[in-house]
Amino acid sequence: MPAQVDLSKLSVRQFAERFRSEMIPLSNTFSYFCASVPLSEEDLKEYLEEPVAALPPGVAAALPKISILLVPYLERTNAKDGSRAKPAPAEYVSIEKPSHGRISAATQLSLGGETVLAFALKDQEVAEYHYRLYHLLATVLGEQWTEAVETGYSRMMRDELNSDVHGEVDEASWRLKQALRRSQATMSAKAFRTYARQSFIDTLTLYLHGICCDIDVDTGPRQLPSRYLRKRLLLLQDLFPPPHGYAVFPEQLGS
Repeated sequence: MPAQVDLSKLSVRQFAERFRSEMIPLSNTFSYFCASVPLSEEDLKEYLEEPVAALPPGVAAALPKISILLVPYLERTNAKDGSRAKPAPAEYVSIEKPSHGRISAATQLSLGGETVLAFALKDQEVAEYHYRLYHLLATVLGEQWTEAVETGYSRMMRDELNSDVHGEVDEASWRLKQALRRSQATMSAKAFRTYARQSFIDTLTLYLHGICCDIDVDTGPRQLPSRYLRKRLLLLQDLFPPPHGYAVFPEQLGS
């Protein structure tokens, strides 16, 4: 059942601190707290149990402790600190729908040794929630990727750039790739590493989402050609094999 509390003026951090002791464990890594609509058994499976169960064991083992907060709405504001510097963005839990331009679907923060992922459930499709969940998990993993993972994935990205492969998996990595292609003759190691990390996050999001759910990859002029996308997914499959009973590619179903 949702918490019967006044959510007004509580930042996501304050909310997480207040209900930290009431988190319900899902596994050794994941716990959750719901302050949105009541979760039925079917909702619990769809929003939490099934997405977590579909995570490759190697991904789950590499993640820190994850606390998932399910709230009605998230409102993005600007924190005023009295300085001349640009105000730092802050996000608050809200029971009322924020005004246009202040709506946030999800956010991430660190609390002690844990990572808190907060999601707004109202007016959100389950498929969109799944995408955002896996994108934040991929971001956490990408921010602390191991040397072996970085080396393998970066080698593939260099091969793609050298072959002038067009397209990417998502908007963030697309923009960084375009910037690299414009300045490839003077490409810095830092710029390449930033691109490779974002490409890893976006591709891992697709990989994780595809293991859990039956999704379609959008086609278009910015989309990575299918043969190169398949090579990336095969690399991720080698690095993070899916759990038993789950498939990465359609032809693996039933094998």
